[in-house]
Parts: sequence; structure tokens; C-alpha cells
Amino acid sequence: MNRCAVLVIAWVSCLVAPTAAAQAFRFPTANQALLEPGREDQFFVGAVGKPWTTGTFGCVRTEGHQLHEGLDIRCLQRDSRGEPIDPVMATAEGIISYINPRPALSNYGRYLVIQHAVPGLDIYSLYAHLSHVRDDLKVGSPVKAGEVVAIMGRSSNTREGISKDRAHVHFEVDIMINERFAAWFDQTFPGQRNDHGQWNGRNLLGIDPAVVLKESATRGSNFSLLDMLRRQREMCRVVVKQPSLSWVRRNPALMHPNPRAQKEGVAGYELALNFMGIPFEFTPRSAAELQGIEPFQLQSTSEVVVQTFPCQHIVTLRHGRWELSHHGQEQLELFGY
Repeated sequence: MNRCAVLVIAWVSCLVAPTAAAQAFRFPTANQALLEPGREDQFFVGAVGKPWTTGTFGCVRTEGHQLHEGLDIRCLQRDSRGEPIDPVMATAEGIISYINPRPALSNYGRYLVIQHAVPGLDIYSLYAHLSHVRDDLKVGSPVKAGEVVAIMGRSSNTREGISKDRAHVHFEVDIMINERFAAWFDQTFPGQRNDHGQWNGRNLLGIDPAVVLKESATRGSNFSLLDMLRRQREMCRVVVKQPSLSWVRRNPALMHPNPRAQKEGVAGYELALNFMGIPFEFTPRSAAELQGIEPFQLQSTSEVVVQTFPCQHIVTLRHGRWELSHHGQEQLELFGY
């Protein structure tokens, strides 16, 4: 049985058992004001001098042209000096994948990443600006949903820092692009520093954590991250003319089967991307189907979605024609590395 056939079977299994990828995600702190309409300003912390909406996920900064990759969740507890002391908890069961103990190495300050057991998907959560990570935690440590893993703080390496009144935890739900990121980075940006290996932020694509938390709170153990991903708005379709992709192997539940490629062999993949560049659906293509196709080629673009989410710049309009931007081309090359 060839590789494509195995992946098709995995995808079909997800359809037969749609609750296989179901898992509840908990709030990472005791602050749950997100669930109370009209109290969003008690949940989110906005950027300096900006409204609370700039602490939400997506194209929410610099008039929509700057991405914020997670949620900035306001603290509830402070010590006698006014410093945040909220416990930070694992959003779901998982394994510690990375801990950055040196705030000076990242504008995320002190942060940690947890990998979660969602069948068919490669999912991570990230917790940043921490004051302290639990001493006994190390890479490979298992954690349960709701287990305290750190204490909220204000750590960062940015010049302006984070003031006490803006104390928050930056929380992300991510998918990794490629576990060979470090090698790709060294080849693509020779001489530049990469202090975090494959846990560099450029290698993590965010899903809106507010939607994850709200839907999970409503549906409980019936919440499916897979179903949520399948509902993403398509920004564009692209082709990566390469028979083996790390993304495909690590996220088989997102595959749409193609009998012709299954029969003739896989020569590449057609990817449906959301505004973040996440391939929320991919279809294997045979060599015959990819005749005349460039190694990385844009197939279609939704102008409405591009205009709604202008901050990621995966595609660009040149002389009246949509093309992959430099960033988009670079990201596809990373998928195919």
C-alpha cells in the first residue's frame, strides 16, 4: 500500500468517527469574562493606548495591517506590589514541548509550549510573558488539562516592556509548519540568529483561541478542533509540487482524498489556505494533474477574504493579477522543505 493510500484511510477514518478528534480546551487562567457579553474589556488587554480589541486574535493592530497571533488575557490577582500572580494552566492534556527560560531572547519573554493529543492534528498551545515556569517541568513532562504550569508575569525583551496595568498572559493555539524549521532557517537566512530552534514563532501558525475557548465551553467534550479547522474561510488555493510534505504526515485528518492520485501516485498537493496561511484542507495530485504547474503556484484567490484580513500578505496584487507575495512564497517553501 502506497503512502497516499495510507493517508486516505486515515482521512476516511476521521469521517467515520467524527468525534475522534474531540477534546475540551480550558481557559488558561481563572479569567473567563470572554463568556460574558459586554465584559470583553475585563478579559482582553489592548496594546498601549489602544482599545481592548487590539488584544484579540488576527488583523487587529495598525488599522488591520498588523497581526496579533494570540489573546492577551488580563490578570485577576496581584501581590502587594501590584505584580500579577495569576496561575497559568494547561488548556488541555499534553506534553511540554519547549520552555524558554531566558526573557531576553524573545519579545514573548519567558514562555512555554505544550503539544496536545488531538488525533489527526499536530496542535500546540503557547503561554508567554510568564514570571515563573513551574520548577519541576521540563521538555517531555506530561500535564493534565487545568494543571498549573506557570505564573503570569510581564517578561519581555521589548524596549517599552509591559507595564503593571497591562499585565497579561499571551495565549496561542498553534499548528507547526515544519519540524525541520531550524535547518530551513539556517539555509534561508545564513548568519541570522535563531534562539528557539523549531519553536521560533515563524514556524507556528495560530488558530483563533477565542473561538476555541468559546466553542469548547459551549460544547464541552464534544468540541472538535478538526471541525473548527474545516470551517475556515478560504483565502487562496496553492499547489506545492512535491510528493512528500511534513504537514501532510503530521495532519492527516485534513486531507481530502483523490482517487486518481491514489491510483497513479502522488506528485504534489493542492492546499486550501486561510488568511494565516494554514492549509486547512489538502488534496493529493498526480503528475498528470500537475503538468505545466510551477513548483509553488497560486491557483485562486478570494479578494473578499484578502480585504477582510489584510495583515498576513500571503498574496499580493500586481498589475491587476493576484500572485504569491515574497512572504507567501517563503512560507510555501518552508512547507515543502
